[in-house]
Amino acid sequence: MVSTTTRFGSGNAVLRLEDEQLLKGAGLYTDDVKLPGQTRLYFVRSSYPHARILSIDTSAAQAMPGVQLVMTGQQLVEEGRPAMPGVANFTRADGSPAATPVRHILAVNRVRYVGEPIVAVVADTEQQARDAAEAVQIDFEELPCVVTLTDALKPDAPLISDAPDNRVAETRYGDRAATAQAFAGAAHVVNLAIVNQRLAAFTLEPRSVLACIEDGRLMVRMSTQMPSAVRGAVSELLGLKPEQVRVVVGDVGGGFGMKTGPYPEDLVVAYCAHRLQKPVKWIADRSEEFLSSAHGRDVESQASLAFDATGKILALRIVSNANVGAYAAMTGVAIQLLIGPWVQTSVYDIPLIDFHMTAVLTNTASTGAYRGAGRPEAIYNIERLMDEAARQTGIDRLALRRRNFVQPAQMPYKNPMGQTYDVGQFESIMDQGLALAQWSSFEQRATESAKQGLWRGLGIATFLEWTGGNALEENVHVQVLADGKIEVFTAVNAMGQGIATSLAQLVVDVFGVPLSQVRVVMGDTDRGNGFGSAGSRSLFTGGSAVSVGARQALDKAQELAAQALEAAPQDLRYEQGSFHVAGTDLKISLAELASSQPNQRIELNSTTAAKGPTWPNGCHVCEVELDPQTGEVQVVAYASVNDVGRVVNPMIVRGQLDGGAVQGIGQALLEQVAYDEETGQLLTGSLMDYAVPHADIMPHLFVTEMDQSIPCKNNVLGVKGVGELGTIGATPAVVNAVADALARHGRGALTPQLQMPLTPYRLWRLMHAA
Repeated sequence: MVSTTTRFGSGNAVLRLEDEQLLKGAGLYTDDVKLPGQTRLYFVRSSYPHARILSIDTSAAQAMPGVQLVMTGQQLVEEGRPAMPGVANFTRADGSPAATPVRHILAVNRVRYVGEPIVAVVADTEQQARDAAEAVQIDFEELPCVVTLTDALKPDAPLISDAPDNRVAETRYGDRAATAQAFAGAAHVVNLAIVNQRLAAFTLEPRSVLACIEDGRLMVRMSTQMPSAVRGAVSELLGLKPEQVRVVVGDVGGGFGMKTGPYPEDLVVAYCAHRLQKPVKWIADRSEEFLSSAHGRDVESQASLAFDATGKILALRIVSNANVGAYAAMTGVAIQLLIGPWVQTSVYDIPLIDFHMTAVLTNTASTGAYRGAGRPEAIYNIERLMDEAARQTGIDRLALRRRNFVQPAQMPYKNPMGQTYDVGQFESIMDQGLALAQWSSFEQRATESAKQGLWRGLGIATFLEWTGGNALEENVHVQVLADGKIEVFTAVNAMGQGIATSLAQLVVDVFGVPLSQVRVVMGDTDRGNGFGSAGSRSLFTGGSAVSVGARQALDKAQELAAQALEAAPQDLRYEQGSFHVAGTDLKISLAELASSQPNQRIELNSTTAAKGPTWPNGCHVCEVELDPQTGEVQVVAYASVNDVGRVVNPMIVRGQLDGGAVQGIGQALLEQVAYDEETGQLLTGSLMDYAVPHADIMPHLFVTEMDQSIPCKNNVLGVKGVGELGTIGATPAVVNAVADALARHGRGALTPQLQMPLTPYRLWRLMHAA
C-alpha cells in the first residue's frame, strides 16, 4: 500500500491545488468581487513629464451626475495625511541624505512624470467617474524635462528634486587603489559598456483595489504580494491602529515583484472608502499600468575585468548609473545600489573589486522590484565580460570559467561584498549543463544551419543568485480541527506560482494525511502577518516555517494524546492521522483529539528563522539562429541545469524556471520601455507598442533540469529560492549566443557593441553599418 506521504508529500509532482478552480473560471480576483453600493474611482493623471500645478478647478466635476467625491493632493496635505516613505540608509557622495522629491499620494504643486495621479474622482459608475475626470480643469506651467541618464547627469540638467543635481544616492565598494594597481599590472583588460534597458513588469491582472467598511473596520481587498505592508501603510495614512485595517488577497494574476508594497493609488482608494464609508473600487487599465506601475532594470554600466597571463581574474571594476525615475523608491535604490552588487562577482573567485553605483532621478515612472531585482543586471555584466574576455584573449570560454570558479573546498565562501555562500559546486553544475545541451556536437548543428543561410551561435551563462529578501523570519499558525482537517495560516502569498500546493505537501510530510485534509490560508492579515512573498523567499522561509510549525503542532498533539490515552508520550506511535499505544489496541485520531479540546481544535503559533540567504545557481546554454539578411534571431535550443537544493514539487519548480527563462529571453530579444527624449511622453504605452514574449518564443528543444544533491545549509528544508533564477540566466545566455554567431562569421569586432533588446532592426543595422 502506498502511503499518502509517498504520493502527496514533498518530492512529488503533485498537481497544483490552485488550478481546478481557475480552470473552471471559479477564481476570485479583486475585480470579481462586487459589493452593494460599490462606487468606482478614476484618476486624473498628468499629461506632462514635468510641470508646475498652478490651479485645479474641480467644481464642474463635483456637480456631475453620480459623483461622490473629488480629491486633490492639496486637500490631503491640509488634512495632514502623510506622504509616501522616502529612501533611508543611503546617502549622496558628500554624506548628505538621499535626495528625492516628496511623493504625495496625489501630486502637490508639481508633477514629475507622465501618468502621475493628480486628482481622484469617485462616482457611482466607472463611466461617471471618467466623465467627471474629463471635467476637471488644471492649469500647468510646463517645466523642462529629462528622461535619459546621460541628460539627467549633465551639469545644466533640469532638477527634479531640491538637491543641486539629480543624483539620489551613491555607494562605493571595494578597494579602489588596489584595484587600480591590479588593472595597471594586468596582462589582459576587457572593457564593456553595458545597458540593461527599462522593462515593464507585465502581469496579466493589473493592479486592483476594492476597499470598504466591514464590521466597523476598513477592509482592503487587492492584488498584492505583501498584504501586511499595505495594512501598515493604510493604517499610517488614516491614523488607524493596524487591527482596524484588514487586507485580503484572493487570486493574483501575476506579481513579478511589481506588486510588492503599496502604491499611491492603493492608498487613495483606501482613503476614499474610509471617508465615504462606502465600497470604492479601482481597477487599473493597461495604459495606467504602462504609465505608472513600477518599471524594472534601466541601468547603464561601464564594466571592466583584469586578468593575468593565465586567465585568472585579478580585479573587477563596475561603474553603474541607475535610472530610478521621478520619485526614488526604497526598493528601486536598494536593488541597484546594494542587492545587485552582492552577486556581482557571481560564481567566480575575484580578489579585488571597485564598484561605484549611483541612483539618478529622471522624469519617468519609478523603478522597483522586477523578477530578479538587481541580480539579472549584475549577472549580465559579469557573463558578458567573461565571454568577451575569452574572445579577446583567445582562451576557451569554458576553460576561462573553470580557472576562476569558486571551488567547493572554499565553502563557506565570503565574496568581496561580504556575502557568504553556504554551499556551491559550480563546475559540476556547468558540466551537467554542457552535457544536457550537447555542447560537444554543436558544430554539426551549425553546419546544418549554414546550409539554410543561417548563422548559428552557442551561448552560456554560469551564475548564482541571492534569495530570501533578507527577511529571514516567518510566522505560522497551525490548527487541527474537529473534522481532522489541518489548517495553516501564513503571510507568504500566492501569485500564480503554486506556493499553496508546495506548503500543503510539507504538511503532508509531517502529518501523513491526504492532501485533501490540508488547507493553506494566505492573503489575510487577520490570519497571518509577515513580510510576504518577494525575493524568492516563499518556500525558503515560508516553507521552513510551515514545516517546523506542523512538526511542533504534531508534538503538541502527541502530548494531548498521551494524556487522553493515559500513556507516556514516548509510548505512542503516530500514523496517518491517528495515535496508538504501542503493543495495544488503544488509539485516538487527530479529529477525536481536537474535538475533545475546549475550543474543539489543537492550535499553535510558531516562528522560524533561517540562518542566512540561499545561493541557487545554474548553467544555462542557449543556441540561436541569426538570419544575416534580416537580423532576425530565433532561439532554437535552450538547456539549463539548476542547483536549487531540495525540491518539494518538481513540476512547480520546473514551471518557475521555465517561466523565468522566457522572461529573460524577452529582455534579450524583445522588450524595452521607451520615452521620447524631447517630450518625455511614453512611447510604449500599450501592447501595440511594447513587445511581450509569448509562449512561442520557447524553442521545441527546451530542457530544464534540477540538481538536488547540494542542499542549502541555511534553512531546515535545504531548499533554495527558484522564482527568479531562470530570468537571471537566460538574458546573458541568449546575448552571448548572438555574439558567438557574429564572431563565428567574422564579425567578432561587433560583439562589444551588442545592446538589448536584440531586435532584427538593431542587429541588421549593426551588421550592415560595419
